[in-house]
Amino acid sequence: MPGTEAPRETPGALPSTRPRPEGRPRTTPSRRDGADPVVDCAVYVDGRRQAPVHPHEALREATVHGGFVWLGLYAPTEAELSSIAGHYGLHPLAVEDAVYAHQRPKLERYDDGLFMVLTTARYVEHEELTASSEVVDTGEVMVFLGTNYVITVRHGEHGGLTDLRRSLESQPDLLRLGPAAVLYAVADHVVDAFVDVAAAVEEDVDELEASVFSPERTDDIGRLYQLKRELLALRRAVSPLEVPLQKLAERQMDFVPDAMRSYFRDVEDHAIRVRDQVAALDELLTSILQASLARTSQADNEDMRKISAWAGIIAVPTAIAGIYGMNFEFMPELQWRYGYPLVLLVIVTACVLLYRGFKRNGWL
Repeated sequence: MPGTEAPRETPGALPSTRPRPEGRPRTTPSRRDGADPVVDCAVYVDGRRQAPVHPHEALREATVHGGFVWLGLYAPTEAELSSIAGHYGLHPLAVEDAVYAHQRPKLERYDDGLFMVLTTARYVEHEELTASSEVVDTGEVMVFLGTNYVITVRHGEHGGLTDLRRSLESQPDLLRLGPAAVLYAVADHVVDAFVDVAAAVEEDVDELEASVFSPERTDDIGRLYQLKRELLALRRAVSPLEVPLQKLAERQMDFVPDAMRSYFRDVEDHAIRVRDQVAALDELLTSILQASLARTSQADNEDMRKISAWAGIIAVPTAIAGIYGMNFEFMPELQWRYGYPLVLLVIVTACVLLYRGFKRNGWL
């Protein structure tokens, strides 16, 4: 929480028994050096936010009053999150995943709670789609869920949960359902963002489709390939989310009340709808790419026919001039007064006939 003392290392935090993979990228915090990783920390009792409390004291206060604590973190370091893990009893393997990020969307069950990873997405506005445009920007939100706590860990420049927290605080009936209500709200927020991103990407697809089939000759292969790559990032964020949401909606879990299962089922339906929309866009892009390649090949063939037609027309005067340029003494019509005009007439007539033939056959 801004202005509070920085968390101290707690000896009770258990070390991870999993070796760190060689070369595994570490998520570099996007916040200022020395800034507090705690974005907000609040205790909720009967759906109402209580007086401010230090993150290290929040769990005790929530347990005493029969509520829960929602602790929001932004890009914490390993030491910072390990300190908090010691107070909340977080599993060391989940802590490692939350610090080093770059995880697929998933839901893991530990003895003392749940750990869920969600990939966030944001549409990057651009004036014109190019072969190097960034269209989809992704981040991550990790959620630790326990009996009396929910901890959200965010990575990336977008996906802030401040507005979501304010919206939830205006719905005390939902917050009364406990920490699972926060997990539902975060998942719903992430999936709603997917809906917006998919709708914006669909507009880009429509623009490319119109460009490919326009009368003007355009080269859209680079832009199509780039958009297909960006759409793949969105697909990787959406598709794996179906299984975790299905577990939350259909399986009984200690930390998820039965009343929340219908909420997660609704989010699952939205996620499936977005997944199908993204898959349809990907298939449409594949078809547009094939059409663009076909049009490019067709344009090349037309150019080759035109070149061949003009080469055939030019071959007539070239051949005749080549014959009379051999400089033999005895050649037909060399001494005839009208020989030269006749040859020119033959050349023009042959060229006109060839031009009309090629034009009629669509070569010119």
